[in-house]
Amino acid sequence: MKRPITPRGYRMLRDELRSLKAMRPELSRAIEVARAHGDLSENADYDAAKEKSGMVEAKIRDIDTKISMAEVIDPRKLPDPSKVVFGVTVTIEDLDSGEERKLTIVGADESDVTNGWISIESPLGKSLIGKEEGDVTKVVLPGGPREFEIMSLSIEYQDDGASPDE
Repeated sequence: MKRPITPRGYRMLRDELRSLKAMRPELSRAIEVARAHGDLSENADYDAAKEKSGMVEAKIRDIDTKISMAEVIDPRKLPDPSKVVFGVTVTIEDLDSGEERKLTIVGADESDVTNGWISIESPLGKSLIGKEEGDVTKVVLPGGPREFEIMSLSIEYQDDGASPDE
C-alpha cells in the first residue's frame, strides 16, 4: 500500500537515510576497536558499539521501507482547492475557543504539529479530508470532542523546488 508524502518529506527521509548509511564505517571501526580490547563476554564497549550499530541498521531498514512505499504528491501541481485534500493548507477555527490555526495536510512520516503539518492519518487530518470552506467538522481529540469550521483553503507549500529524485 502506497503512502502519500510531499517532495519535502521524501527528501527528508532520503537525507536521513544517507546520513545513517554514512555512519556505517564509523560504527564498524568502533566495533573493531572494542573487539581488540579482549574478552567479548565482558566488554561493555563492544556491547555498546554492537547495540548502536543494530539500532542504526534497524532505522535504515525502516526508512528504506518508508521510501519504497512512498507516493510523492507535489501540492504545487494540485488545482486550486475546493475541498481539503492531501497537501492543502487549511485555516480552521475552533468553534469553542474561537482560535484559528493554519494546518497543512501531509504524510504521516513528515508530520510536525509545531510547524502546522498534520498527518492525513491523524484524527483531525481524517476529519478534514473532503470538507469545503464553511463546513464544520467534529473530531474526537485526546482532549475530548471538538468542532472546527473550515475558514479557507490554499496551496502554501514551501519547498526548494528540487524534484524528489535529485
